[in-house]
Amino acid sequence: MELYFLRHGVAAEAAPEGGGDADRRLTKDGIIKMKAAARGMRRLGLKIDVLLSSPLARAHETAQIVARELGAELQLSDALAPGCDLTRLLDLLGEHRIAERVMFVGHEPDFSTLISVLTGGGQVQLKKGSLARVDIEVLEAGTGVLAWLLAPRVLRALE
Repeated sequence: MELYFLRHGVAAEAAPEGGGDADRRLTKDGIIKMKAAARGMRRLGLKIDVLLSSPLARAHETAQIVARELGAELQLSDALAPGCDLTRLLDLLGEHRIAERVMFVGHEPDFSTLISVLTGGGQVQLKKGSLARVDIEVLEAGTGVLAWLLAPRVLRALE
């Protein structure tokens, strides 16, 4: 199974008036950069069976951009909201057992922690717009392999 972890793009520091952290949206520059990164993903030949996103505005917007570019089905999941841990991730994957290639769009520090736990490795850090791939056959901690981690500028350079 291929698991892709995409951190949301660059978002506004503050939510629109009257909104909270969940309402922070991508900036104009964040949208432009994420569209370029999504084109880079397409150029890589990235194929995904299901794209699952945190419901927070910045992650949802990021996921919509990628879903359009890759022709993927997008589903929102509260399990990917900030605070996502291995148990929540494994439960979510259990709902999508037949999918071989799953992309998650979400947040830090959750994704770095999840990648480290899945691979049994050291510290991993995802910048906004970074994409990591973990290959895993048995859905257990320490059994995955970090296939690659691409910085957003690398994804954009591929477009």
